[in-house]
Amino acid sequence: MHDIIIVGGGPAGLTAAIYGLRAGKSVLVIEKNGFGGQIAYSPKVENIPGTIQISGAEFADKLTEQVMNLGADVELENVISVEPGPIMKVYTEEGSTFEGKTVILALGVKHRTLGLAHEEELIGSGISFCAVCDGAFYAGQDVAMIGGGNSALQEALLLADVCRSVTIVQNLAFFTGEQRLADALAEKDNVKVLFSTVVSEYETENGKLTGLKLHNDETGADSEIRVDGAFLAVGLMPENEPFAALETLNDWGYFDTDESCATQTAGIFVAGDCRSKRIRQVVTASADGAIAAMAACRYLEQ
Repeated sequence: MHDIIIVGGGPAGLTAAIYGLRAGKSVLVIEKNGFGGQIAYSPKVENIPGTIQISGAEFADKLTEQVMNLGADVELENVISVEPGPIMKVYTEEGSTFEGKTVILALGVKHRTLGLAHEEELIGSGISFCAVCDGAFYAGQDVAMIGGGNSALQEALLLADVCRSVTIVQNLAFFTGEQRLADALAEKDNVKVLFSTVVSEYETENGKLTGLKLHNDETGADSEIRVDGAFLAVGLMPENEPFAALETLNDWGYFDTDESCATQTAGIFVAGDCRSKRIRQVVTASADGAIAAMAACRYLEQ
Protein backbone atom coordinates (compact mmCIF):
# COMPACT_ATOMS: atom_id res chain seq x y z
CA MET A 1 0.00 0.00 0.00
CA HIS A 2 1.36 3.38 -1.06
CA ASP A 3 0.15 6.85 -0.21
CA ILE A 4 0.51 7.97 -3.83
CA ILE A 5 0.66 5.87 -6.98
CA ILE A 6 1.89 7.81 -10.00
CA VAL A 7 1.16 6.42 -13.46
CA GLY A 8 3.79 7.77 -15.82
CA GLY A 9 7.49 8.48 -15.47
CA GLY A 10 7.92 11.67 -17.48
CA PRO A 11 8.72 15.12 -16.04
CA ALA A 12 5.19 15.49 -14.61
CA GLY A 13 5.17 12.11 -12.92
CA LEU A 14 8.73 12.31 -11.62
CA THR A 15 8.23 15.84 -10.29
CA ALA A 16 5.07 14.65 -8.54
CA ALA A 17 7.13 11.88 -6.98
CA ILE A 18 9.72 14.37 -5.71
CA TYR A 19 7.07 16.53 -4.04
CA GLY A 20 5.24 13.56 -2.58
CA LEU A 21 8.41 12.03 -1.17
CA ARG A 22 9.60 15.32 0.29
CA ALA A 23 6.24 15.58 2.04
CA GLY A 24 6.93 12.26 3.74
CA LYS A 25 4.55 10.15 1.66
CA SER A 26 5.26 6.71 0.26
CA VAL A 27 5.30 6.84 -3.55
CA LEU A 28 5.16 4.25 -6.31
CA VAL A 29 5.90 5.30 -9.91
CA ILE A 30 4.69 2.96 -12.66
CA GLU A 31 6.11 3.57 -16.14
CA LYS A 32 5.43 1.40 -19.18
CA ASN A 33 8.39 2.29 -21.40
CA GLY A 34 11.35 4.29 -20.11
CA PHE A 35 11.64 7.03 -17.53
CA GLY A 36 11.81 10.57 -18.82
CA GLY A 37 8.94 10.56 -21.30
CA GLN A 38 9.15 12.39 -24.65
CA ILE A 39 11.88 14.74 -23.40
CA ALA A 40 14.32 11.82 -23.35
CA TYR A 41 14.32 11.80 -27.17
CA SER A 42 15.21 15.48 -27.57
CA PRO A 43 18.81 15.92 -28.75
CA LYS A 44 19.11 19.38 -27.22
CA VAL A 45 17.00 21.17 -24.59
CA GLU A 46 17.65 24.88 -24.03
CA ASN A 47 14.51 26.10 -22.24
CA ILE A 48 14.87 24.60 -18.77
CA PRO A 49 15.49 27.44 -16.28
CA GLY A 50 18.98 27.37 -14.81
CA THR A 51 20.33 25.07 -17.52
CA ILE A 52 21.90 26.60 -20.62
CA GLN A 53 21.82 23.37 -22.59
CA ILE A 54 21.28 19.69 -21.82
CA SER A 55 20.25 16.63 -23.81
CA GLY A 56 16.81 15.26 -23.07
CA ALA A 57 18.31 11.90 -22.14
CA GLU A 58 20.67 13.46 -19.60
CA PHE A 59 17.85 15.52 -18.09
CA ALA A 60 15.68 12.40 -17.81
CA ASP A 61 18.52 10.48 -16.14
CA LYS A 62 19.12 13.24 -13.59
CA LEU A 63 15.41 13.50 -12.77
CA THR A 64 15.07 9.73 -12.38
CA GLU A 65 18.17 9.56 -10.17
CA GLN A 66 16.76 12.30 -7.94
CA VAL A 67 13.50 10.39 -7.49
CA MET A 68 15.30 7.13 -6.75
CA ASN A 69 17.59 8.79 -4.20
CA LEU A 70 14.53 10.11 -2.38
CA GLY A 71 13.26 6.56 -1.94
CA ALA A 72 10.54 6.06 -4.54
CA ASP A 73 9.43 2.58 -5.51
CA VAL A 74 9.27 2.02 -9.27
CA GLU A 75 7.72 -0.57 -11.56
CA LEU A 76 8.06 -1.01 -15.32
CA GLU A 77 4.56 -2.13 -16.25
CA ASN A 78 1.68 -0.88 -18.42
CA VAL A 79 -1.29 0.37 -16.41
CA ILE A 80 -4.58 -0.45 -18.14
CA SER A 81 -7.16 0.65 -15.56
CA VAL A 82 -7.72 2.25 -12.17
CA GLU A 83 -10.52 1.25 -9.80
CA PRO A 84 -11.38 4.20 -7.53
CA GLY A 85 -12.43 3.89 -3.92
CA PRO A 86 -11.13 4.41 -0.38
CA ILE A 87 -8.32 2.13 -1.52
CA MET A 88 -7.42 2.69 -5.17
CA LYS A 89 -6.59 -0.39 -7.22
CA VAL A 90 -4.27 -0.01 -10.19
CA TYR A 91 -4.24 -2.87 -12.70
CA THR A 92 -1.51 -3.55 -15.25
CA GLU A 93 -1.33 -5.41 -18.53
CA GLU A 94 1.22 -7.74 -16.95
CA GLY A 95 -1.36 -8.91 -14.41
CA SER A 96 -0.23 -6.97 -11.36
CA THR A 97 -2.50 -5.10 -8.96
CA PHE A 98 -1.17 -2.20 -6.90
CA GLU A 99 -3.04 -0.49 -4.07
CA GLY A 100 -2.78 3.15 -3.05
CA LYS A 101 -4.64 5.88 -1.23
CA THR A 102 -4.37 8.35 -4.11
CA VAL A 103 -3.46 8.17 -7.80
CA ILE A 104 -1.83 10.72 -10.08
CA LEU A 105 -2.23 10.07 -13.80
CA ALA A 106 0.75 11.55 -15.63
CA LEU A 107 0.27 9.57 -18.82
CA GLY A 108 1.99 11.92 -21.22
CA VAL A 109 1.35 11.57 -24.94
CA LYS A 110 2.44 9.39 -27.83
CA HIS A 111 3.68 10.23 -31.32
CA ARG A 112 0.99 11.08 -33.84
CA THR A 113 1.17 9.32 -37.21
CA LEU A 114 -0.15 10.24 -40.65
CA GLY A 115 -2.73 7.45 -40.76
CA LEU A 116 -1.57 6.15 -44.14
CA ALA A 117 -1.66 2.58 -45.39
CA HIS A 118 1.11 0.28 -44.13
CA GLU A 119 2.31 2.92 -41.67
CA GLU A 120 2.31 0.75 -38.56
CA GLU A 121 4.29 -2.09 -40.15
CA LEU A 122 6.84 0.37 -41.53
CA ILE A 123 7.71 1.71 -38.08
CA GLY A 124 11.22 0.39 -37.58
CA SER A 125 11.51 -0.50 -41.27
CA GLY A 126 11.96 2.99 -42.67
CA ILE A 127 9.70 5.08 -40.44
CA SER A 128 11.15 6.52 -37.22
CA PHE A 129 10.28 9.15 -34.64
CA CYS A 130 13.68 9.79 -33.04
CA ALA A 131 16.71 11.04 -34.93
CA VAL A 132 18.87 10.64 -31.83
CA CYS A 133 17.91 6.98 -31.61
CA ASP A 134 17.85 6.03 -35.29
CA GLY A 135 19.70 8.72 -37.24
CA ALA A 136 22.96 6.76 -37.34
CA PHE A 137 21.22 3.94 -39.23
CA TYR A 138 20.79 6.34 -42.16
CA ALA A 139 24.32 7.74 -42.29
CA GLY A 140 25.17 8.67 -45.87
CA GLN A 141 21.60 8.01 -47.04
CA ASP A 142 18.61 10.10 -48.08
CA VAL A 143 15.86 10.80 -45.54
CA ALA A 144 12.73 12.89 -45.11
CA MET A 145 11.58 14.80 -42.05
CA ILE A 146 7.80 15.21 -41.89
CA GLY A 147 6.82 18.28 -39.87
CA GLY A 148 7.80 21.88 -39.30
CA GLY A 149 7.75 22.50 -35.56
CA ASN A 150 10.66 22.78 -33.16
CA SER A 151 11.08 19.02 -32.79
CA ALA A 152 11.12 18.51 -36.55
CA LEU A 153 13.65 21.29 -37.14
CA GLN A 154 15.95 20.17 -34.32
CA GLU A 155 15.97 16.62 -35.59
CA ALA A 156 16.45 17.72 -39.19
CA LEU A 157 19.59 19.57 -38.11
CA LEU A 158 20.91 16.45 -36.45
CA LEU A 159 20.10 14.32 -39.52
CA ALA A 160 21.77 16.85 -41.82
CA ASP A 161 25.06 16.15 -40.08
CA VAL A 162 24.99 12.41 -40.83
CA CYS A 163 22.75 11.89 -43.87
CA ARG A 164 23.48 12.58 -47.53
CA SER A 165 20.29 14.59 -47.90
CA VAL A 166 17.32 15.67 -45.77
CA THR A 167 14.01 16.70 -47.34
CA ILE A 168 11.66 18.49 -44.94
CA VAL A 169 8.00 18.03 -45.86
CA GLN A 170 5.82 20.66 -44.17
CA ASN A 171 2.06 20.81 -44.72
CA LEU A 172 1.93 24.57 -44.06
CA ALA A 173 3.44 27.41 -46.11
CA PHE A 174 5.79 28.22 -43.23
CA PHE A 175 7.60 26.61 -40.29
CA THR A 176 5.95 26.72 -36.88
CA GLY A 177 9.31 26.18 -35.16
CA GLU A 178 11.73 28.84 -33.99
CA GLN A 179 13.27 31.12 -36.60
CA ARG A 180 16.82 30.44 -35.40
CA LEU A 181 16.35 26.74 -36.18
CA ALA A 182 14.99 27.57 -39.63
CA ASP A 183 17.96 29.86 -40.22
CA ALA A 184 20.39 27.11 -39.22
CA LEU A 185 18.74 24.70 -41.65
CA ALA A 186 18.92 27.28 -44.45
CA GLU A 187 22.71 27.17 -44.13
CA LYS A 188 22.81 23.42 -44.77
CA ASP A 189 23.58 22.53 -48.40
CA ASN A 190 22.02 19.07 -48.06
CA VAL A 191 18.63 20.22 -46.73
CA LYS A 192 15.63 20.84 -49.01
CA VAL A 193 12.26 22.16 -47.82
CA LEU A 194 8.90 21.41 -49.44
CA PHE A 195 6.24 23.75 -48.04
CA SER A 196 2.45 23.30 -48.42
CA THR A 197 3.12 19.62 -49.08
CA VAL A 198 1.69 16.47 -47.56
CA VAL A 199 2.62 12.80 -47.82
CA SER A 200 -0.16 10.98 -49.68
CA GLU A 201 1.35 7.49 -49.77
CA TYR A 202 4.33 5.44 -48.64
CA GLU A 203 6.20 3.57 -51.35
CA THR A 204 7.64 0.23 -50.26
CA GLU A 205 9.63 -2.70 -51.50
CA ASN A 206 9.97 -6.01 -49.64
CA GLY A 207 8.36 -4.47 -46.56
CA LYS A 208 10.73 -1.49 -46.37
CA LEU A 209 10.20 2.17 -47.14
CA THR A 210 11.67 3.30 -50.46
CA GLY A 211 9.96 6.59 -51.16
CA LEU A 212 7.12 9.04 -50.58
CA LYS A 213 4.29 10.18 -52.83
CA LEU A 214 3.61 13.86 -52.20
CA HIS A 215 0.83 16.34 -52.91
CA ASN A 216 1.24 20.11 -52.97
CA ASP A 217 -1.89 21.75 -51.55
CA GLU A 218 -1.17 25.11 -53.21
CA THR A 219 -0.47 23.97 -56.76
CA GLY A 220 -2.30 20.64 -56.73
CA ALA A 221 0.80 18.96 -58.14
CA ASP A 222 1.73 15.40 -57.25
CA SER A 223 5.32 14.19 -57.03
CA GLU A 224 7.52 11.43 -55.67
CA ILE A 225 10.82 11.37 -53.83
CA ARG A 226 13.12 8.44 -53.11
CA VAL A 227 14.13 8.12 -49.47
CA ASP A 228 15.72 5.46 -47.33
CA GLY A 229 13.92 6.64 -44.22
CA ALA A 230 11.25 9.05 -43.00
CA PHE A 231 11.13 10.68 -39.58
CA LEU A 232 7.72 11.78 -38.31
CA ALA A 233 7.35 14.87 -36.11
CA VAL A 234 3.71 15.76 -36.70
CA GLY A 235 2.55 16.18 -33.15
CA LEU A 236 1.54 14.11 -30.19
CA MET A 237 -1.69 12.59 -28.93
CA PRO A 238 -2.95 11.45 -25.51
CA GLU A 239 -3.70 7.87 -24.47
CA ASN A 240 -6.37 8.71 -21.91
CA GLU A 241 -9.29 6.65 -23.23
CA PRO A 242 -8.88 3.71 -20.76
CA PHE A 243 -9.34 6.20 -17.91
CA ALA A 244 -12.26 8.18 -19.34
CA ALA A 245 -14.59 7.04 -16.54
CA LEU A 246 -12.39 8.87 -14.00
CA GLU A 247 -12.47 12.29 -15.67
CA THR A 248 -14.15 13.91 -18.67
CA LEU A 249 -12.11 14.02 -21.88
CA ASN A 250 -12.25 17.03 -24.18
CA ASP A 251 -12.78 16.83 -27.95
CA TRP A 252 -9.11 16.03 -28.50
CA GLY A 253 -8.93 13.28 -25.88
CA TYR A 254 -7.17 15.25 -23.13
CA PHE A 255 -8.35 15.21 -19.51
CA ASP A 256 -10.58 18.25 -19.14
CA THR A 257 -9.18 19.49 -15.83
CA ASP A 258 -8.17 22.97 -14.73
CA GLU A 259 -4.97 24.16 -13.10
CA SER A 260 -5.87 22.40 -9.82
CA CYS A 261 -5.11 19.05 -11.53
CA ALA A 262 -8.03 17.50 -9.61
CA THR A 263 -10.47 15.18 -11.37
CA GLN A 264 -14.16 14.53 -10.79
CA THR A 265 -13.12 11.33 -8.98
CA ALA A 266 -12.03 11.90 -5.37
CA GLY A 267 -8.41 11.03 -4.74
CA ILE A 268 -7.39 10.95 -8.40
CA PHE A 269 -5.38 13.73 -10.01
CA VAL A 270 -3.85 14.32 -13.45
CA ALA A 271 -0.67 16.09 -14.46
CA GLY A 272 1.36 16.98 -17.52
CA ASP A 273 0.76 16.71 -21.24
CA CYS A 274 -2.25 14.42 -20.85
CA ARG A 275 -4.19 17.34 -19.33
CA SER A 276 -6.10 20.02 -21.26
CA LYS A 277 -3.79 23.05 -21.40
CA ARG A 278 -2.54 25.74 -23.74
CA ILE A 279 1.20 25.12 -23.41
CA ARG A 280 2.91 21.73 -23.22
CA GLN A 281 6.52 22.16 -22.22
CA VAL A 282 8.79 20.40 -19.73
CA VAL A 283 8.39 23.27 -17.25
CA THR A 284 4.59 23.20 -17.43
CA ALA A 285 4.58 19.42 -17.02
CA SER A 286 6.77 19.69 -13.94
CA ALA A 287 4.54 22.45 -12.57
CA ASP A 288 1.54 20.16 -12.95
CA GLY A 289 3.42 17.40 -11.15
CA ALA A 290 4.09 19.64 -8.17
CA ILE A 291 0.48 20.86 -8.05
CA ALA A 292 -0.97 17.36 -8.33
CA ALA A 293 1.34 15.97 -5.64
CA MET A 294 0.53 18.77 -3.21
CA ALA A 295 -3.18 18.27 -3.90
CA ALA A 296 -2.79 14.54 -3.23
CA CYS A 297 -1.01 15.30 0.05
CA ARG A 298 -3.82 17.64 1.14
CA TYR A 299 -6.35 14.92 0.28
CA LEU A 300 -4.43 12.39 2.39
CA GLU A 301 -4.31 14.74 5.34
CA GLN A 302 -8.04 15.51 5.33
